[in-house]
Amino acid sequence: MNTAYLLGAVAVMGVATLLTRLAPFWLLSAYREAAWLRFLGRYLPPAVMSVLVLYCLRGIDPGAPDHGLPQLLGVVVTVVVHLLWRQSLASIAAGTATCMLLLRLL
Repeated sequence: MNTAYLLGAVAVMGVATLLTRLAPFWLLSAYREAAWLRFLGRYLPPAVMSVLVLYCLRGIDPGAPDHGLPQLLGVVVTVVVHLLWRQSLASIAAGTATCMLLLRLL
């Protein structure tokens, strides 16, 4: 592969990524105050997070020696940190660190 081909491929991927990120804003700009859009904006993020938590906890083996304790404590730490500081990145980092640390120690 030559350099021009690789640069062209990167440029096409960059434009495609940019267009897919901007398309919802262009398409939904007329519906900014629509009730259904406000409903989705309010209830969809917690619903997606709930599904992700359940997906992450699906592999817990209750018969294992730790009984899923690292994962459950990671979720508890994530919730507590989020309720205290309302910082998504801090709560995700704290929960992940707790889970990883406990998985290594137990």
